[in-house]
Amino acid sequence: MTKFLSIVIFLFVAIFCNAQNDNLSSSSDSSAINKKEKKAIYSNARKASLMSAIMPGLGQAYNKKYWKIPIIYAGIGGFGYMFLNNNKLYNLYRSNVRAYNDGDSTTVPSMPQYSSDQSQILKLEYRKFRDFAVIGFSIIYLINIIDANVDAHLKTFDVSDDLSIHISPWQNTYKTNNGYKMAAGLSVKFNLK
Repeated sequence: MTKFLSIVIFLFVAIFCNAQNDNLSSSSDSSAINKKEKKAIYSNARKASLMSAIMPGLGQAYNKKYWKIPIIYAGIGGFGYMFLNNNKLYNLYRSNVRAYNDGDSTTVPSMPQYSSDQSQILKLEYRKFRDFAVIGFSIIYLINIIDANVDAHLKTFDVSDDLSIHISPWQNTYKTNNGYKMAAGLSVKFNLK
């Protein structure tokens, strides 16, 4: 169970932390975008988020990131299966605990090989796993929406060669009452086209 969960988490970290963006436009300048274009970007991001909220993966399709859709559905399906399986076992052991503790001597537990205490422990364990599945499903659903929104915003992000950063040493000497003092540091310059 934990191996499956770690594989799912690894896949989502690998996918959603991907630094590549296929739809970058190197000719547009992010500082020169006018108000109409900004409004269009926010409208597209809102639309992608809403589409992913209605149906997981639809926002990724809108952003033309089709390769993310199967991964989203694999995560949702995996946590859905985890929920159904653990909920079935939780209900089985819960009925076993009820049969032991209902006060009726004619009630026969469905799994007599487990005592009342063992059934209670197993019931709590499967409830915990069921709850983890709900949390995992919710996290994947939210990541799906956030990813669609971020991808829509980054469609116009500029990563052309004209963007650069220059770091150089800096020093300054100044006179004080006790003599000369020297200050040193780093100078950082950003060049945006």
